[in-house]
Amino acid sequence: MARKLAWLMVVLLAGTSAFAAEVGAISGTVKDSAGTPQMGAVVEVFTSPSVLGAIVFTDSRGFYSAENLPPGTYYVKVSAISFLPTLRENVNLRAGTRVLVNITLSAMAGVIQSMPTRRSVTTEPDDWHWVLRSSNRPVLRAVDHQDDHDNSAASVAGEQPEDRSLRTRVAFFAGSDAGGFGSAGDMTTAFALEKSVFGSGTFAFDGDIAASAGDPAGVLRASYTHDFGMTQRPTFAVIYRRFAAPGTFVGNSPTAAIEMNSSDRMTVGDAIDVQVGAAVQAMDFAKRITALRPYGTVTLHLSPDFLVEYRYATSEPNTRAAKGFDTAPVDLSESGPRMALSDGEPNIERAQHQEVSVSRRFGRTNVQVACYLDRIQNVVLTGAGDPSSYSDDVLPDIYSGTFSYAFAGSLNTTGARVVLERKLLDDLTATLDYSNGGAVTAASLPGTWQNLAQSLVTTREQSVSAKIAGHIPASHTRWIASYKWISGNAISVVDAFNASPGQSDPYLSVFIRQPLPASSFIPVKMDALLDLRNLLAQGYLPVMGPDGRLVYLVQSPRSLRGGVAFTF
Repeated sequence: MARKLAWLMVVLLAGTSAFAAEVGAISGTVKDSAGTPQMGAVVEVFTSPSVLGAIVFTDSRGFYSAENLPPGTYYVKVSAISFLPTLRENVNLRAGTRVLVNITLSAMAGVIQSMPTRRSVTTEPDDWHWVLRSSNRPVLRAVDHQDDHDNSAASVAGEQPEDRSLRTRVAFFAGSDAGGFGSAGDMTTAFALEKSVFGSGTFAFDGDIAASAGDPAGVLRASYTHDFGMTQRPTFAVIYRRFAAPGTFVGNSPTAAIEMNSSDRMTVGDAIDVQVGAAVQAMDFAKRITALRPYGTVTLHLSPDFLVEYRYATSEPNTRAAKGFDTAPVDLSESGPRMALSDGEPNIERAQHQEVSVSRRFGRTNVQVACYLDRIQNVVLTGAGDPSSYSDDVLPDIYSGTFSYAFAGSLNTTGARVVLERKLLDDLTATLDYSNGGAVTAASLPGTWQNLAQSLVTTREQSVSAKIAGHIPASHTRWIASYKWISGNAISVVDAFNASPGQSDPYLSVFIRQPLPASSFIPVKMDALLDLRNLLAQGYLPVMGPDGRLVYLVQSPRSLRGGVAFTF
């Protein structure tokens, strides 16, 4: 019996020694990019996605050790809070050995910050909404390679920017005198300076100065943005506007407006994008009037090809950014508070726009369906000419040869929009937009200025627009051609808060941006710009004034402007 027990002990010891000789271990340390050990990181060792070998945790020194592993090929995955998961593949473990696998984790905020940001809905439709910023899901499209000539949004994939901490641009624009159709032809100077500060911060100072007679007119803007990657991107801006008024108006006093704008953009759960902000505007013209302009957008990414968005706005979007270059405005009120006079008293247009949209991508085609609700008080209409000598309800803009007219009623309307965008070629995109909703129209031709107020009503109208945007690689030419038709005798724009890729100026418009070759005399980047809006002067409602001259109410005044931009 004793002999049998002895033989059993020998067999067990031999088996234990053989097993010990067959297994191995994988160990190492886990640190961040700065070399700091990471305690509590989860280390998973497995041979395939369905066969897990071991789960261990790192200690206070960042050390881990997975023991008693059979020989074979392993995968080592390390996960930790605030870091991207890291996977090490093809770790070969032989019998009776210990393999050292050290892991360096990458901070999630740093990696996300280096990724291309998602474009705004107001930018060039070629790149719309479709980039998902996710570390766990495949990115549908990585875009937003900034063009050297462009400090705004539009660019073509493949063009990489130069890494500059300081960037400046100066542009000179002039327009032709339209003979009562708007666009007075004054020279304007647009400038922009952008400086990287505090690592992830950006300070920008830009504006437009008009070379009109009398008091200077212009727009100045200073802003600071700090980029925390995908998690947060707060921006604070101060904007000052000064609009020259004719000598017969309020003792030759200009209109002065100051605006403070604060906004933030963040990502929640990697599937929801949130952008919120508010602008406080104060304007001096005979008296001081103020307005609070909150806005916000919530975008839910249900899949890389499918998203739902809610948007709230209180001012019309800046349509100039979609052209890929922030050209000087047609008139200085284009990017500022919309104001008109009622019985000689100034009133700011106050609006609320709410919109829900669903966007779906099918290969090279994007489709958006949206419904919206607009409530606008103190509606401001645009005219061409100068009726200030016989009317107290207009605010002339001698800079552009246009005027603002106060509509007596309000505009409360619902509407719908369908946008179809198709990428025909790599450098050619076509967009169709159909919208319906309320607009201010002329029920009958007013004939004379005295009958104008009685002839204006709000009716439901429709608009259809077609837009083609292209890029010629050989010459680097960018161009946008669009035509927007609006039914009835509409004086205001249907779906004025449209910020989708289908947005376009009323009637026939053309924009061309042509880079010019640099020379040794001027060693900077130059662009020739041509901006033509409502080229055929359509949609004009003629009104005969008491002085026997015609003035017009119009959705968009004809503007023929061109210039040269220098980027340093």
